[in-house]
Amino acid sequence: MSEARGEQSGARPTSGRRLPKGLAGTLAVTALLALYVWQIAGRGIAMVRTGEPVLIAIGLAVLIIPLLVIGLIVREYRLAATVQTMADTLFAEGDLPVDDLPRSPGGRIDRAAADEAFEPRRAAVEAAPEDWRAWYHLAFAYDAAGDRRRARESLRKASGFYRATPAS
Repeated sequence: MSEARGEQSGARPTSGRRLPKGLAGTLAVTALLALYVWQIAGRGIAMVRTGEPVLIAIGLAVLIIPLLVIGLIVREYRLAATVQTMADTLFAEGDLPVDDLPRSPGGRIDRAAADEAFEPRRAAVEAAPEDWRAWYHLAFAYDAAGDRRRARESLRKASGFYRATPAS
C-alpha cells in the first residue's frame, strides 16, 4: 500500500499529513506563553537598565525564566513532531499500537489486561534496547498501565533513537 504512494517500506513519511486536532489549542497556549515571556523579559530588561547593582542582579535572574520557557517549548514541539513522524512511519508499516484493551464501564483500562499487554513490550525493549519501535510501543504500554511519567520517558528515548537512525 505504501509502495503505491511512491514510498519505500520503512521510509519516513514527509507529506500528505493532516494537521493534528489539538494543534490550534497548542498554538493558542504557546501564543499566550509567548506574551508572558515578552512581559517577563521586558521587566528583566527594565531592571537591568536602572543601573542599580541589586536590580541588575535581579533583572538578570529574571531574564533566565524566558530562556528556560523558550527552551522547554522548543523541546516539547520537537518531541511532538518526532512522535508524529514515528506514528506516521508505524502506520505506513502497519505496526501502529492499537488501543484494544478491555475497559470498565467508566472507561478505565482493565489493570490486569494492561499489565499482561505490558510484559511483551518490556521484553522487546530488553531484546533490542536501541530499537525506537520497541520503545514507542513500550511508551504506549506504560500509558495504558497509567504510568504517564515512564510513558513520556520512553517516548523521549524512542525519539532519540529515531533521530539517530538514518532515513531509509
